[in-house]
Amino acid sequence: MCSNSCCPLASYPGQPGSGLGMSVEDGGTPGLGRPRQARWTLMLLLSTAMYGAHAPLLALCHVNGRVPFRPSSAVLLTELTKLLLCAFSLLVGWQAWPQGAPPWRQAAPFALSALLYGANNNLVIYLQRYMDPSTYQVLSNLKIGSTALFYCLCLRHRLSARQGLALLLLMAAGACYAAGGLQDPGNTLPGPPSAAAAGPMPLHVTPLGLLLLILYCLISGLSSVYTELLMKRQRLPLALQNLFLYTFGVLLNLGLHAGGGPGPGLLEGFSGWAALVVLSQALNGLLMSAVMKHGSSITRLFVVSCSLVVNAVLSAALLRLQLTAAFFLATLLIGLAVRLYYGSH
Repeated sequence: MCSNSCCPLASYPGQPGSGLGMSVEDGGTPGLGRPRQARWTLMLLLSTAMYGAHAPLLALCHVNGRVPFRPSSAVLLTELTKLLLCAFSLLVGWQAWPQGAPPWRQAAPFALSALLYGANNNLVIYLQRYMDPSTYQVLSNLKIGSTALFYCLCLRHRLSARQGLALLLLMAAGACYAAGGLQDPGNTLPGPPSAAAAGPMPLHVTPLGLLLLILYCLISGLSSVYTELLMKRQRLPLALQNLFLYTFGVLLNLGLHAGGGPGPGLLEGFSGWAALVVLSQALNGLLMSAVMKHGSSITRLFVVSCSLVVNAVLSAALLRLQLTAAFFLATLLIGLAVRLYYGSH
């Protein structure tokens, strides 16, 4: 049983290249000084803030109520930025290149990671055809359960009843927030504020949509746990592993962008806000890879869930949306989940 977990905001992970090692979920590495604990805390807080800022920043990019650039352009540029940052890190010596021949054979497994992430990103688009946005937002929280399932099966971790209850609370918090955590002052309809902009849309989900959603949740959990497994098993610097992953990511998204048919050019419609979206997402991707290598997929789930609070506060401040009782209930559930999962037993 995973009974000796400690809070991710109070523990620093093991060193790179230590195999599977001890992650945050296993109790971390004891006896490390406060500077490393502080860096780990700062990294998680920054990642939470960047996740939460993503949707409000996208909303600030809108022109006449629409995103003026191709979504595939933003994804491709984000992957390219991550790739360049990793290459720069290796070139300037921030992370040492491994001795001996280049470990190119160890790059191949990351192709599957890139394929899984690419499939998931495209499934999100197709899902909107078979269900309304509110239903998608609520049901997509099932990926928390699928991630926990693969985490136990693939990494051979067992969650205690207390930890399982904490993850159920995370799912409930996400569903609660998606069902009505924010509201446009001029809109009395339930669900996300954007859902009412074009008039009421009835709640609905087709059988095909439900099957695709289950597939989406399974791929989401598998991609996260599979990447964590690769990161921890390979005795390679994190920057080099990221270089492998994002090389495949760039190639995949370049093909998807080129095959997407006619549309705006790669940089057409980009503004300062759009550039900030790309940069923040790239930096957050690098932070998340560190969480996956030194923490766990479960840590990532808590970061994403806590980012809902940041998202709501920024939406209220920048977009003048109102916080509802559902938001405060979701915040309470997230706090309880963190206490249950990482608190002393």
